Amino acid sequence: MKKISFLIILMIIANTMMAQNYTLKVWPNGAPDSNGCTQPEEKYDGVRVRYVSEAEMYVFLPSKDKNSGAAVVICPGGGYAIEAMDHEGYDMARWLSERGVAGIVLKYRLPYGHHQIPSGDARRAIRTVRANAEKWGIDPDKIGLAGSSAGGHLAATAGTRFDKGNPMAADPIERMSCRPDFLLLLYPVITFNEEFGHMGSRKNLIGDGNNWELVKQYSNELHVTPETPPTFLILPDDDKTVPPRNSVEFYLALKKNGVPAEMHIFQQGGHGFGMNRKNLPVDQWPELFLHWLKAINLIS
Repeated sequence: MKKISFLIILMIIANTMMAQNYTLKVWPNGAPDSNGCTQPEEKYDGVRVRYVSEAEMYVFLPSKDKNSGAAVVICPGGGYAIEAMDHEGYDMARWLSERGVAGIVLKYRLPYGHHQIPSGDARRAIRTVRANAEKWGIDPDKIGLAGSSAGGHLAATAGTRFDKGNPMAADPIERMSCRPDFLLLLYPVITFNEEFGHMGSRKNLIGDGNNWELVKQYSNELHVTPETPPTFLILPDDDKTVPPRNSVEFYLALKKNGVPAEMHIFQQGGHGFGMNRKNLPVDQWPELFLHWLKAINLIS
């Protein structure tokens, strides 16, 4: 019995290692700015991390026979204080890759008083995937950005503020566009206004006090334009952490600007479910997301 159990454990480890194809530093030659964190990175409660001072990407590619050409860069949540790398990161990437969509988990640097750091990492991650698209079997026009909770805020920030790249940059990655082709937002923090924003995420990203310019800068419903990527939103009506109105306001802004969007509001689920199963209708969200990708002709 012990021998069988040991073999099963070895098979699980082997499958996990095979599923993950690459680990990359987001800034291999050093980031252009620092978040000032000097404490060693710490893992706890399984694969949750804090004190992140170096951004990395964990790439899970589908098998060639299943490959759709689409990819999703995934930003785990954690209130800009930690990152829930398991059910809002690796588990999602594995599930997608098994169904033909490359999943790339972004471990972004936490801000520690430097609000521009996380979104800078997310934009760089999109550029990096685009630069490696041919090598990884990815269509450069089918690269999405996903996020849960504060990771959803990060995805919405990078998804509403982007550029075409700098054609004169010495670094070829910086010549790539950082515009995502679609967004997947799970129970996202969207706004930093005091009426229905998540004040913990706001404090951790832009600090205490009332810097109204930064509040407006990071209230993403104010920055939707007709160029914002098509968006898929998932939220539970019973979320007591991030008010559902965050997603609703973002959806309304998308519709006002003529951006294709789909939103599913589930009666139950609570905050932070990610890929965890609850034996509730909300468990259907990953399949609904794939159906949406088919509906907008990103996968077949």
